[in-house]
Amino acid sequence: MRQNLNGKLSQLVEELARNGLTLAQVSREFEKQFILATLRSNEGNLSRSAQHLGIHRNTLRNKVGSLGIEASDYLAPTRRRPGRQSRPRERQ
Repeated sequence: MRQNLNGKLSQLVEELARNGLTLAQVSREFEKQFILATLRSNEGNLSRSAQHLGIHRNTLRNKVGSLGIEASDYLAPTRRRPGRQSRPRERQ
């Protein structure tokens, strides 16, 4: 499997380099896609996902925010958590 993975990765890297992408662009997109895949495989559980990624849960939470990842990107429609409903304040 490792040899197959290296071959696929080499092909992808060659294509990205030919298309003129920067290392920063590729690194950011890879990190985003890897985190999304991990979150999906852990049904959106941040603690388990962080453990599988080898990072602290708070680090994962910060990365999710900085990469613009939304819960709807990794949670199945039936598992999406409703947003907080803000109630209008009553005036006194």
